[in-house]
Amino acid sequence: MFTGIVTDIGEIIELEQRGDLRARIATSWPATGIDLGASIACEGVCLTVIEKGTAPRDWFDVEISAESVSKTNLSGWKVGTRLNLERALKVGDELGGHIVSGHVDGVAEVVKLTPEGDSLRVTFRAPEVLARFIAQKGSVALNGTSLTVNEVNGREFGVNFIPHTRKVTTWGRLAEGDLVNLEVDTMARYVARLAEWK
Repeated sequence: MFTGIVTDIGEIIELEQRGDLRARIATSWPATGIDLGASIACEGVCLTVIEKGTAPRDWFDVEISAESVSKTNLSGWKVGTRLNLERALKVGDELGGHIVSGHVDGVAEVVKLTPEGDSLRVTFRAPEVLARFIAQKGSVALNGTSLTVNEVNGREFGVNFIPHTRKVTTWGRLAEGDLVNLEVDTMARYVARLAEWK
């Protein structure tokens, strides 16, 4: 379980297909403090640490199943790709974003970038099957970042990025046409499911 508050920007330093995809991710977190078997959200995808080390930089390895690759933007990962990272929520931690599972529902596309003062308004297009779960002033997790939806128009929805968010995450390198990992709000999913039973 996560909150969507990114605490590090990692970098892929090795990538290898070994049946499943295996990635080595450099981090500013001390590797000695990362447990084997720990869950880390990498661009919003909950992945399990299977190995770790400290040379030449602190790093951890994860394995990514074909299912995860098919539902996310991970197929575009390469050496040098920078990733939003968040460690799993601990009891007593501040819940600054919203409850995020790290189970990505699909991929949204960046369709428009509009500067607004110092901020950047970004319009995304969600897959049709997920659009009904996105509501104005509701929450979404995009590339592992907890964000508030400003407006919704059919499959398109807008989010505002303040300068701080763009500085401490990978959102500072955004471009039209980029594909991002989308996790809809868990509460919205369950409310929709309950409505089907009426």
